[in-house]
Amino acid sequence: MKRLWILGKIDELNAVHNKIGISEDGTDLIDEYIFLFRKIFEDNIEKYIREDFVVGIDVANGATYKVAENVFKKLGIKYKIINNNPNGININENCGSTHLEGLKKFVLENKLSLGIAYDGDGDRCLAIDEKGNEINGDVLLAIFSNYLKEKNSLNKNTVVATVMSNLGLNKFGEKNGITIKQTKVGDRYVLEEMLKNGYNLGGEQSGHIIMLDYNPTGDGILTSLMLIQIILEKNISASELSKIIDIYPQVLLNAKVSNSKKKSYAEDAKIKEKVQEVDKEFSNEGRVLIRESGTEPLIRVMIEGKNQEYITKKAKELVDIIEDRLK
Repeated sequence: MKRLWILGKIDELNAVHNKIGISEDGTDLIDEYIFLFRKIFEDNIEKYIREDFVVGIDVANGATYKVAENVFKKLGIKYKIINNNPNGININENCGSTHLEGLKKFVLENKLSLGIAYDGDGDRCLAIDEKGNEINGDVLLAIFSNYLKEKNSLNKNTVVATVMSNLGLNKFGEKNGITIKQTKVGDRYVLEEMLKNGYNLGGEQSGHIIMLDYNPTGDGILTSLMLIQIILEKNISASELSKIIDIYPQVLLNAKVSNSKKKSYAEDAKIKEKVQEVDKEFSNEGRVLIRESGTEPLIRVMIEGKNQEYITKKAKELVDIIEDRLK
C-alpha cells in the first residue's frame, strides 16, 4: 500500500472523484410507477374524493421526495408536504416514519384529515389520524385485512405478521374470523411465508406492509394509497377507522448479558421459571416474548398487557433476573 501511495497509484484503487457511484436518468420508470397507482386507485379515489379531505405527507428527505407528490397530484388528492428537501445527509433526520412527532404537530396545526409518513427508502409507511394518534403497521394490517375480507379478496382469510406484532392484532383476528400467522422478525420471513402458502397480505409493526396482489415488496406509497382509498370509500375518519383494533400497551426492555451466554437464556431454570410465572399471571390478557439480539450482547424482553405501569414493572423484574444469571 505504501509503495502504491509513493507511485501515486492509490487513487486507482479507491472510489474517489468521478468514480464515486453512478447515476442514471430513470424518468421513464417514474412514469410507469405512477401509472401503476393510477391503474389501481384512480377510479375509486375519483369516485369518493371529498373537497375537505387533505393529507399531510412527510417524505423523510428520502426516496419518495418527488414521486409521492406526483402520485398525489395525478390522483387528485389534496396534500401538504414536509421534509422534501434532501441534501444528501438529512434523510430520516428527525422526520419520516421513524420520527413522527413533527408530522403529528403538522397534522394538528393544519387541521388535516390524515398524516402519512414514509421512511428514507420508501418501503415503509405509518400514519397519523386527524386527532394526532399514530396508526402503526398492526393497525394498518387490521384495517386492510378487514377491507379485503369484506371484498372476498383476502387469500385464505389470513394475514402474516411477526412475533413482535401486538397482541391486539391476534384478538382482532379472533373476533373477525381472520387467521394471524406469525413469523420471525424481518420482512423477508413475512414474504417467505406469504409465497409459501399463497397469502396476499402481511407486514410488520414498523409499517412495512406487503400486498402481493400488487407488489412483492413493501411500498410506502402503495400502503398509504390503500389507507386513503378505504377512508374515502367508507366515508369515515381515520380515527374512527382505527377503532377496528384495540392495541395493547407494550414495553420492550434490553437485558445486557455476556455475549458468550446470550443463547443460554432459554435453558436457564430460573429464567424459565420467572417467564412461566409472568405468562401464567397474564393468562389470555397479555403475553411475554423473550429473544436474543442477533448483533449485540442483549436479550430483548417484551411484555404486553392492559396496564402499562404493571407490565413495565414485570419487564424490569425479568431483565434483572436475566442480567444476574447471564452476566
